Amino acid sequence: MKTFTRRFLKILKRVALGIFLFIGLYALFAFVLSVIPVKCKDQIQGETVDIYILSNGVHTDVVMPIKHAEKNWSQQIKFEHTKSMDSNMNYLAFGWGDKGFYLETPQWSDLKFSVAFKAMFHLGSSAMHCTFYKNMKEGNDCKKIKLSIEAYKKLVDYVEKSFTDGTGGLQHIGHQSYGENDAFYEAHRIYSLFYTCNTWANNALKQAGQKACVWTPSDKGIFYHYR
Repeated sequence: MKTFTRRFLKILKRVALGIFLFIGLYALFAFVLSVIPVKCKDQIQGETVDIYILSNGVHTDVVMPIKHAEKNWSQQIKFEHTKSMDSNMNYLAFGWGDKGFYLETPQWSDLKFSVAFKAMFHLGSSAMHCTFYKNMKEGNDCKKIKLSIEAYKKLVDYVEKSFTDGTGGLQHIGHQSYGENDAFYEAHRIYSLFYTCNTWANNALKQAGQKACVWTPSDKGIFYHYR
């Protein structure tokens, strides 16, 4: 019995050490890779499009004009999908994330272990959270970025392909919202420790040839390069 107990405690210590080592390495790589810049490749000549990156302190949204000559998002992300049905809006924010986390955790106090576990370890599905805004106010949590038309097209393509089928046939998740001017849609890919909502937003910027970092799980890794 004593031999079994000693072996069990030895295994338990190794497991605990492995967990702490993993957490430490994850934090180290998250810090180092988030401060290494990916330079802007967008060559702006002529007309530009203003987009924004918007953070709520944890999660980064990519914000685009609802209507532009290159893309009218209201044809797919419909005002009627929101509670307010208010069409007097100018901007649309896109946020990608774990579906269970999005729909079951409107407040941090609502977070369940089962939801967090599935999200962290690639066991759930994903959703797009789309929010309409009348105006955007620049600040520490909201940065404006000017894109060339070509860069804007690449960003639109990236966001479109983040929805489930990537062909424009969006699947609205009915009767789900945080407020009066937002809606949820089925999305592509699966959330994990290594591909978070902020990883998605950072990749969106890279796809559009904008400043970004090598990799980040947090919003701070993105906004660090837009100080």
